[in-house]
Amino acid sequence: MTLHPLDMALVAIYAVGIVSIAWWVSREKKGHKKDAGDYFLAGQSLPWWAIGASLIAANISAEQIIGMSGSGYVVGLAIASYEWMAALTLIVVGKYFLPIFLERKIYTMPQFLEQRYDHRVRSVMAIFWLGVYVFVNLTAVLWLGALAIHTITGLGLFYGMALLAGFSIAYSLYGGLKAVAMTDIIQVVLLVIGGLFLTYTVLNTVSGGTGAFNGFVTLMDRLPEKFDMILEAGHSHYDDLPGLSVLIGGLWVINLSYWGFNQYIIQRALAAKSLPEAQKGIVFAAFLKLLMPLIIVVPGIAAVLLAPDLDIADGAYPTMLNMMPVGIKGLIFAALVAAIVSSVASMTNSVSTIFTMDLYAHRRPNQSQRHYVIVGRLVSVVALMVAMATAQPLLGQFDQAFQYVQEFTGFFTPGIVTLFVLGMFWKRATAGGALATAIGSAAFSVALKLFWPTLPFMDRVGVVFLLCMLVAVTFSFLGAIPSREKVVDLEGISFKTTAGFNLSTLAVVVILVAFYAAWW
Repeated sequence: MTLHPLDMALVAIYAVGIVSIAWWVSREKKGHKKDAGDYFLAGQSLPWWAIGASLIAANISAEQIIGMSGSGYVVGLAIASYEWMAALTLIVVGKYFLPIFLERKIYTMPQFLEQRYDHRVRSVMAIFWLGVYVFVNLTAVLWLGALAIHTITGLGLFYGMALLAGFSIAYSLYGGLKAVAMTDIIQVVLLVIGGLFLTYTVLNTVSGGTGAFNGFVTLMDRLPEKFDMILEAGHSHYDDLPGLSVLIGGLWVINLSYWGFNQYIIQRALAAKSLPEAQKGIVFAAFLKLLMPLIIVVPGIAAVLLAPDLDIADGAYPTMLNMMPVGIKGLIFAALVAAIVSSVASMTNSVSTIFTMDLYAHRRPNQSQRHYVIVGRLVSVVALMVAMATAQPLLGQFDQAFQYVQEFTGFFTPGIVTLFVLGMFWKRATAGGALATAIGSAAFSVALKLFWPTLPFMDRVGVVFLLCMLVAVTFSFLGAIPSREKVVDLEGISFKTTAGFNLSTLAVVVILVAFYAAWW
């Protein structure tokens, strides 16, 4: 299947427009050359709306749109817990983590680990994050994005990945984080409007043309099993979403790691004008997260009725997209491409930031700022080439890539959360305890997977988190007390938030309670 010329023209106009805007916002003022702060942290000048939009644009990619819609096709609305619980997690990050990070004036998450522990911890975690971003996140986004392009246009998978990588480079390589963040507001608007229209169209089709609301009611009537938010033991997909663990268990560990300590996500907040501006951006992103399942998961559920014989579940969203009329299909396809390339650009920028600032600059500390920017750009290109080369071998055999990504990263997230939470809020935590935790997280996860294979991965994450806490505390008590320079002085940090932030928190909680009460 190929796109109509009108659809192709709309996508081309969008691509040219985004690249032009990115270069315009990234232009250098007369007499000023980009330094590392400009390139990696946008000169710490981002407003709240750019932060919130960029958080969502970095997060919502092929992994979410294609992968989560595929999980909606197989599992149902329960997969939306990743999105809805993320909204509450963002509030926690904005209130308790951001004040510490911004007070410490850091570029990267590994940098904080060196400030709090030592350079060994920084290097180990920097290498780990580089591996995950390139071989898990980038490969997943490129592969699933290419799969969507192939389904819609017939373009070969490798050429689809090359197209996405080239587009990402064209608009982000020169300007860095500022180019990514300032264009993300356009990306998110296109994603939300296009996604809502697609959802409306498929629901209207389900209802036989009597409206989207009737289509949603029809889905609940004909597919009631797809609207169970909390899966009971014995459910065929209980291993993916084990009951109450999505509310009070391992999903919290996964979300805290992703939204609080994940470089390509939190980097937007680190680039804020101020802490209140960053917190407003966090709240904006939280409300957008509440909306995402309507755009992503519901079309996947509708595909059960409209395309019941799909070869693979991850084909659900592209198949629904192919139902759109000429012109509208081009706009929604552009929205899909927008989400994908924004995430690719965000990930490559973070890979370049971690490599340059955490590994390279340590070995070559006396280079010019311009030199570090050039190194960062080269690293971005190399990361994309490696991800393209390894995407098919790593992901080609999986039916639901979203669950694969969660399973793999779940080996390490318990240790990451332990390192940061104890590092921020427990003065006795030591570098020895941190290293033991980092190693123990992977070791415990592999051991439990091998010797307790029936334990759902989300529960495994929760168990490993508790074991990591035990290891960190034990090794810390066995080691020397950290110096005053290493610990975080919480007395000098204010966790007080504005009335607007507090009211938004209440609104998020009320909406979440209503959602889970309706589809328990």
